[in-house]
Amino acid sequence: MKERSWRSTENFDVQIGVLFASKAILQLLVNPLTGTFIDRVGYDIPLLIGLSIMFVSTCIFAFAENYATLFVARSLQGIGSAFADTSGIAMIADKYTEEAERSRALGIALAFISFGSLAAPPFGGVLYEFAGKRFPFLALACVCLVDGILCLTVLKPFSSRTRENMPVGTPIYKLMIDPYIAVVAGALTTCNIPLAFLEPTIANWMEETMDASQWQIGLTWLPAFFPHVLGVYITVKLAARHPHLQWFYGALGMVIIGASSCTVPACKNFEQLIIPLCGICFGIALVDTALLPTLAFLVDVRHVSVYGSVYAIADISYCVAYALGPVVAGKIVHDLGFVQLNLGMGLANVLYAPALLLLRNVCLMKPSHSERNMLLEEGATGLYDTIRLEECQAKKKKQCYSTTDNCLPVDENGIFAGNSKSYSQEEAYEPEYA
Repeated sequence: MKERSWRSTENFDVQIGVLFASKAILQLLVNPLTGTFIDRVGYDIPLLIGLSIMFVSTCIFAFAENYATLFVARSLQGIGSAFADTSGIAMIADKYTEEAERSRALGIALAFISFGSLAAPPFGGVLYEFAGKRFPFLALACVCLVDGILCLTVLKPFSSRTRENMPVGTPIYKLMIDPYIAVVAGALTTCNIPLAFLEPTIANWMEETMDASQWQIGLTWLPAFFPHVLGVYITVKLAARHPHLQWFYGALGMVIIGASSCTVPACKNFEQLIIPLCGICFGIALVDTALLPTLAFLVDVRHVSVYGSVYAIADISYCVAYALGPVVAGKIVHDLGFVQLNLGMGLANVLYAPALLLLRNVCLMKPSHSERNMLLEEGATGLYDTIRLEECQAKKKKQCYSTTDNCLPVDENGIFAGNSKSYSQEEAYEPEYA
C-alpha cells in the first residue's frame, strides 16, 4: 500500500510538472514563428492575437474539469504569450528610440511583468479560498478582454497604413548566430534559472525544514516584488548616466543572483528566507533591465531595426529556464538534494557573469541623438519611423498646387515645373529598403 501510494504521489507530481512546463514548451516552439510573423506584419496585430488567445485559454481554465482540458488551456497560454509578450516588448523597443527612454519604458514593462508573476500566487489563493476556483480565471479573462479592447481603440491594428516600404527584418536564425546576441540570450536564461527552479521546489522544502504554514508558502515570493522594482529603478537611473556600463550592471546582477541562490539553503525560518529571495529578484531586475535594451541596440547597429525576431529570442531564453524548471528541478532535488540544486544555480550565474565582458566594446558604440536623426534623414529604420515617413509623404502629395494663383504647378515627384530643385528635400527623397 505504501509503495502504491508513493508511486501515485510521484505520478501526480510528474503530471503537475508537465502541466506547468507545457506553457513554456509551446511558447518556446512557437516563438521563432511569431518573431518572423511580427517582423512581417508589425506589432499591433500579433499583440491583439495574443490577447485573444489568452482570453480563450483563461476561460477554458475556468470551466475545465479534467487534466486533458487543463493541458490544452495551459498550452494555449504559451501560444498566446508567444504573440503578446514578444510583440509588446518589440513595440516598446521600436517606439522609444533613445537609449534612456527605451531603458525606462522597458523597465516599466518589466516591473508590471514582475508584479503579475509574483503577486499571482497570493491573488489566486485568496480568490480561490473565498470565491471558488472559477472566479480567479474569470477575473483574469476580463483583464485580457479589457486589454484587447484598449488595443483595438488605441493602437487601431486594422487601420489602413502603407506597408509597401516596410523594412525587411533580419531572419531569426541569423540573429541567433550573432555572438553578441547569443551572449545576452545565455545571460537571460542563466539568470532566470534560480527563479524557475525554485518556484516548483521551494514549497516542499519549506514544509520539511522550517514547518512553514500555508500562508507563508503562498506569500513566499510577494515581498520580492519590491526589490525587483527597486532594481529596475536603479538600473534605469544608472543607464541614463553611464549607458556604456550596461554590461557591468548585468554582470553585477548575475553575481548577486549567484550569491543569493547559494544562501537559500542556509535559511532556518521564513523571515530569513525572504532576504535571499529578494536578492534573486533584485539581481534579475538588474540583468533584464540592462540587457533587454542592449538587444535592441545590437539590432540597430548590426542588423535591420525591426525587433520582433530579436525579442522572440529573448522570450525563448526565458522559456528554456521555465520549461526545464518544473520537470528537471524536482529530479535534481530528489537525486542530489535541495542544497546542491541551489549551489549549482548560484555557481552557474557567477561563472557566466564574466562572459558579459564581451559586450563592453559594443556598448561604447551607441549612437547619439543627432546621429539617429541623420540616419532618419537618410531613410527610416524601424517600423514606426517608416510609417511616420510614409504618412508625411502621403499628406504632402495630397496638397494641391494648382487651385490658387499663388501656387506653382508641380509634377508627381514634387518638383516645380521648369525648376530642377525639389520644394521639399524630405518629400523628394524615396528611402530604399533591403
